[in-house]
Amino acid sequence: MAYGIGPVSGCHINPAVSFGVWTAGRMSTAEMLGYWVAQCLGAIVGAGVLLLIATGKAEYSLAENGLGQNGFGLRDAVTNQGSPGDFSLMSGAIFEVVATFIFVVVVLGVTQRAAAPQFAGVAIGLTLVAIHIVGIQITGVSVNPARSLGPAIWIGLPALMQLWLFIAAPMLGAGLAGWAFRVRLLTTDEG
Repeated sequence: MAYGIGPVSGCHINPAVSFGVWTAGRMSTAEMLGYWVAQCLGAIVGAGVLLLIATGKAEYSLAENGLGQNGFGLRDAVTNQGSPGDFSLMSGAIFEVVATFIFVVVVLGVTQRAAAPQFAGVAIGLTLVAIHIVGIQITGVSVNPARSLGPAIWIGLPALMQLWLFIAAPMLGAGLAGWAFRVRLLTTDEG
């Protein structure tokens, strides 16, 4: 996706990335808000398409199988909501903040003027793969509020009740990364 739509939108398919870019001073507020609307609508439609595909299998049940929603705490046998590995709220929050911080630092680092843009997609993609390998059992890995919103809308109340963490924690991590670039802790770029 980075190479396909990157030239059009910077491949911002993640509200946390857009927030980090905005915090770093590389995007206007109006642009960020427009991106957020598109990202969230895209995630809801995308999760709906995934649900249509999944329901094509006779054994699929939204209640039993879920839709890749994120979660924390003990997994509930009835609602299928919670952490895949039964990790606590605190573990999930720490993971999501730190993982999103790392991800957005990579995005901001490889897209600054001094970086080699031809490798940006590879660096970003490999970072996201590593984050998923580490965190899939902790929260199902969000680092993207839209990615969490889409399935939660279709799942309903159990996932919506935990959605706040998967909005707040990635935004905090992204904001910290953007701030570190804005105050030039992690860059030598002038602007």
